[in-house]
Amino acid sequence: MSKPAFTKQEQVPATDEITEVAAGIYRTQLPIDMPGLGHVNMYVLEDERGVAVVDPGLPGKANWKAINARLQALGVPLKRVHSIVVTHSHPDHFGGAARLRAATGADIITHQSFRLWFDPNEPDDVDVEIAARHKRGTGETPWGGPGYQLPLRRKMYYNAFRVLPQLFKVPQPTVRLAEGEYISLARRKWMAIHTPGHTEDHLCLFDADTGVMLCGDHVLPTITPHISGMSKYPDPLEGFFNSLDKVGAFGSQVGICLPAHGKPFADIATRCEQIKEHHQGRLEKLRTSAAELDRPATVTEFSGHLFSPRAQGTMADSETFAHLEHLRIAGEFSYTVRDGVREYVRVS
Repeated sequence: MSKPAFTKQEQVPATDEITEVAAGIYRTQLPIDMPGLGHVNMYVLEDERGVAVVDPGLPGKANWKAINARLQALGVPLKRVHSIVVTHSHPDHFGGAARLRAATGADIITHQSFRLWFDPNEPDDVDVEIAARHKRGTGETPWGGPGYQLPLRRKMYYNAFRVLPQLFKVPQPTVRLAEGEYISLARRKWMAIHTPGHTEDHLCLFDADTGVMLCGDHVLPTITPHISGMSKYPDPLEGFFNSLDKVGAFGSQVGICLPAHGKPFADIATRCEQIKEHHQGRLEKLRTSAAELDRPATVTEFSGHLFSPRAQGTMADSETFAHLEHLRIAGEFSYTVRDGVREYVRVS
């Protein structure tokens, strides 16, 4: 039987290949099984103190086994792990961090706004609207559609954590970086860059001396990250555009971009423009779809014009909502509410 052809780099399943992508920085891959993704890159950054790791994958035994195997292949004992960088608050990035800290005592480094919506220890003042609703168990969405249907295992994990938090490990950052703050890892001086869009707490790190940027999910080589409409910010898509402009402005100063999925790449400015053009195309598609419908339509209806049938669901609706809100704030669309559900229409 022939192997499946993967059209996107980010879909390719993890291998045990280890590549030195810059001096003292190694790309390893951890297996994940999530829609559209086959691996997460766990970068290992070597220095005189030992190593830092970036984005140590999902929670669970299989991931923990893979982390140990990758470190062993590099000849790095667990006790040499001194730092864990988590680029943002998605489980394929933070999932292994707490267990790794428990085994090593390593610092957990995040942006200062890093938050987990299901963690009861997080302060209430940072809860976003949808997070609060999830905590109440209603699963509502701002546009009136159904909430996220989490996989059963993950739902059980979150529910169990809320009931018995002392038995379940979640990462508690020990170092929270502010915009423009510096940290030394892998014999480099990294500048923290806050890049909200994919998540509100997304962190990129850039070393200007060697031109290396750790860009997490913010800039990926062949796909665009999900932009959720369920945000405390009124226009998360505009925030994403601004974050793309921020890192794209470094231009030729960036010699290599190290994404969380897919292969390292160069020319960050061009890739940022490509991603923006993709979303501008979606905005134009919404304008065209509104003209074709010629009536108020729900977020789910518009989502059917942006995404394939295979991709339909709450995540697609959420990204569609972000695009519709961007157009509404720009004065191009308006909405009314019918039976608790928003219906959008283009302003003539």
